Amino acid sequence: MNEYAVISGLSGAGRSTAADVLEDQGWFVIDNLPVALIPDVAGLVPVSTSGDSRVALVVGASSDPQELSVMLANLRDSGARVRTLFLDARTDVLVRRFESTRRRHPVSAGALLEAAIERERHHLRGVRAEADAIIDTSDLNVHELSRRVADIFGDDETPGMQVSIMSFGYKHGLPVDVDVVFDCRFLPNPHWVDDLRPLDGRDGDVSGYVLGSELASEFVARVEDLLALLAPAYEAEGKAYLTVAFGCTGGRHRSVAIAEEMAGRLVGHGVVAAVIHRDVDRS
Repeated sequence: MNEYAVISGLSGAGRSTAADVLEDQGWFVIDNLPVALIPDVAGLVPVSTSGDSRVALVVGASSDPQELSVMLANLRDSGARVRTLFLDARTDVLVRRFESTRRRHPVSAGALLEAAIERERHHLRGVRAEADAIIDTSDLNVHELSRRVADIFGDDETPGMQVSIMSFGYKHGLPVDVDVVFDCRFLPNPHWVDDLRPLDGRDGDVSGYVLGSELASEFVARVEDLLALLAPAYEAEGKAYLTVAFGCTGGRHRSVAIAEEMAGRLVGHGVVAAVIHRDVDRS
């Protein structure tokens, strides 16, 4: 089967980093080629000994969203496997990145940097809406982003939906790259226990404290049943990625413990989920 990975997103959000990761994984990377030429060039890519090809298409800000949507539909109609990733970031973060590198924003056209970023965000809103996966790179370093991209496009033996379980802290902001969010702030908080405060939710004592109440047990059981119902339904609808997030105040204790517990429980339903702790190392 021919595979296409399509990387799009805001300028400065990490498209080049994502492309480097895929190139290291053996994908043939085509960067900033006009959308109209992509099918012709992709057809010239060398195939492997199995007769398959893996092409990564990096789409820049100048691409027409409607033209890209049509091209992706044509690739899927050809029988190819197509997965799309959109890289996003907060405007203030993108401003700092451009200012630190002294690069000119590709759609600035003389406008102020912040205005150029918002113009590009508006231009790509349709591409973002149709993406299979979204990564908010605002709080990721290059190594963390590389791992996230590798997890999404890694060599998997089955083409089924990929599930991720994320923990986060509300004080650090709600993640934009998730599909389902559960608030864990009603559970007992280990932060107020002196012996548990320095630890995180991966520690057995913290996990036992969070999960030990009757309320926590019922919450976890009901969410497990819900996700066991939803995961195959999402996959049947053709969804390639599903990210479920659990949040608490700081993202170190309750959400981490619940995320670890839920990932373990889903294995019993045939769902193997990657676990991401976004804020566990933040104060």
